[in-house]
Amino acid sequence: MARDATKRAHSLTRDHLRTPKAAAIAGMIFSILLLAVFLLLRISVPADPREPGGWLIGGSNSVAVAVNLVPFAGIAFLWFIGVLRDRLGRLEDRFFATVFLGSGLLFLGMLFTAAALVGGLLMASATEPGQMIDTWAYHFARSAIYNIVNIYMTKMTGVFMITTSTMAIYTGFAPRWLAILGYALALLVLFGSYQIAWSFVVFPLWVFITSTYILIDNISHSSDVAT
Repeated sequence: MARDATKRAHSLTRDHLRTPKAAAIAGMIFSILLLAVFLLLRISVPADPREPGGWLIGGSNSVAVAVNLVPFAGIAFLWFIGVLRDRLGRLEDRFFATVFLGSGLLFLGMLFTAAALVGGLLMASATEPGQMIDTWAYHFARSAIYNIVNIYMTKMTGVFMITTSTMAIYTGFAPRWLAILGYALALLVLFGSYQIAWSFVVFPLWVFITSTYILIDNISHSSDVAT
């Protein structure tokens, strides 16, 4: 009797915690926000990490908007990871699940770290306007941000895409064409990020395409069940 009651309670809890069909929209929101962050930073901050820092005076407002958008993008990305794991369900392999979840969380942690460093530069510059330009502290922070974003964070997005694409091929939770696209874009990010200036848009675009497919598939599946 106690075991049956436990099963019924678990079933009721599962029904209440069922992932919404429209949860894949979180991936789209993440993509739009991250693209907005990257574009605002690209417009306001010179690409050369050795520049003296004149953007702290002229483009600080746009950069501040970008920094404040990052936490919302991070929340949406966590939802996106949850959507993928829910779609995998019991087919999730422990090895690939560990690499998949680990690379996603590392990407998110480095995104927040880079945003915090940029925010620190803005706050320091606001405290003493003009004093941060072309200083040792500025160049150190600027170099750290550049390395985090262009080396470590970018490579983690490649690992995330490769792992997700591999799970899609072996479990079938996503079509094969989407997995092949993920492999191609991951290789582009891993080996071409230094040569291709617009490679920063690859990951959010891939997340947007994946989320769009999942959302359409969820809606069509719900329509089939209803009929």
